[in-house]
Amino acid sequence: MLNLVPFVSVDNMMKLVLHLGIEQVMVDLAAEIEADFLRWGQFDKTPRVASHSDVGVIELMPTSDGKTYGFKYVNGHPSNMQKGLQTVTAFGLLADVATGYPLLLSEMTILTALRTAATSATAAKWLAPKTACMALIGNGAQSEFQALAFKAICGIREVRLYDIDPAATAKCARNLAARGLTVVPCRSAEEAILGAGIITTVTADKSNATILTDNMVGAGVHINGVGGDCPGKTELHRDILLRSAIFVEYPPQTRIEGEIQQLDPDHPVTELWQVMVGQAAGRTSADQVTLFDSVGFAIEDFSALRYIRSKLEATGLFDQLDMIADPDDPRDLFGMILRAA
Repeated sequence: MLNLVPFVSVDNMMKLVLHLGIEQVMVDLAAEIEADFLRWGQFDKTPRVASHSDVGVIELMPTSDGKTYGFKYVNGHPSNMQKGLQTVTAFGLLADVATGYPLLLSEMTILTALRTAATSATAAKWLAPKTACMALIGNGAQSEFQALAFKAICGIREVRLYDIDPAATAKCARNLAARGLTVVPCRSAEEAILGAGIITTVTADKSNATILTDNMVGAGVHINGVGGDCPGKTELHRDILLRSAIFVEYPPQTRIEGEIQQLDPDHPVTELWQVMVGQAAGRTSADQVTLFDSVGFAIEDFSALRYIRSKLEATGLFDQLDMIADPDDPRDLFGMILRAA
């Protein structure tokens, strides 16, 4: 018996996203992620398994809800950009817990960008003030996804862009043209944050950078900290953290990789799922500074993979892979090889 596994290639992922509509995919992914956060207790949870080098990191991100298992392989290599390569690449798999057989194999470089942006906007829906303006500091590969997710999910209408590389800002502005957003290229981070109720930082430099200093962050804003996502890589001055209400995905992972690696191990944080289910408060006052210390968590990838799998039958945008050796007699794997002669 031939057991074929659906595979979503980069080409088919692009076609699927365009077929469904980029903003609709963001909205759908946000709904899937929120639904899985609402059943947080059903999942196996572990910090990602990371292999660090002096040039980057390679990680595995596994989880299971007891019926379906999923994992993502992902790298983060900031210096890749200088070689004309992607900073982040990824693929992921879903499997049936009952048999261990794979159910889906998919590219996740594009899908990770989509789910990261959808997660950011979902958090802001629960935490951010009502605002039509967002500052977007760091205009690389993730920037357009962030802008469109916040437009579709949070109602953002103006995006103020800044990157240390003006070419990146020009690229982002060009890609966001005619997308229903007012796009304002800025010459500094200070200029970008003017009038913004949400500040998104999504830079790639693998260092303890200070993209935002304490004096730049006024009362009542929401910070969406995306770029600080591994040990030794942060974007915010420590003093900002000390006066912010901090929300995270999974503390054991975020304390290693997120902005809060700068703080004491017992510094209080709130898990985002607790806000969603009503166990904890989100924004409590108009002048409160809220921070979503986003590092990405395996449940978000699980949600994204299940969403993609649900769209395959109707669209046909997948290939079939013969990747499971399945002899007629389960005991006769060697004989299966001989019969191929």
